[in-house]
Amino acid sequence: MDPIPAVEREVALDLAKRAAMVAPAVLVLAFVLGGTDALAGAAIALVLVALNFLAGAYSLQWAGRRGPKALAVVAVGGFLVRMAVVLGVILLVQDTVDKYWLLGVLVVTHVGLLIWETRHLSISLAAPGLKPNKQRWSNFDGHAPAIAVGDPAMAVGDKEL
Repeated sequence: MDPIPAVEREVALDLAKRAAMVAPAVLVLAFVLGGTDALAGAAIALVLVALNFLAGAYSLQWAGRRGPKALAVVAVGGFLVRMAVVLGVILLVQDTVDKYWLLGVLVVTHVGLLIWETRHLSISLAAPGLKPNKQRWSNFDGHAPAIAVGDPAMAVGDKEL
């Protein structure tokens, strides 16, 4: 077991899964309302969003193992590099796709996925990252916790609180 949980990777993969969940609806909507150029713009935007989250998470995870200075440099520098790549892709495809759909889906999915993800995060040092659930959370010895996290009754052993 990794002594330091890969919180960034876990959250980014969850964001990418959520992007894949909304992608069919977004793509169908773009095609119906704007045609093939809108479909292409929306598809490129969805890929950019998922890759942006994943690249940010993996770069921060890598830098976190090298110390606080590396983490600070990669956090700021990586953000600037990722935004430059997004801008480069936008400039590269702006004449071949519907740029309004590209930019709209890019902004709305970035913000929308982050808002959606906040409902699934555990902002706690005890269980950082995604909120623990019974299927994937255990005490670090592999056994289920004495207190069932998320149960309304918060069962302790055979008694209820």
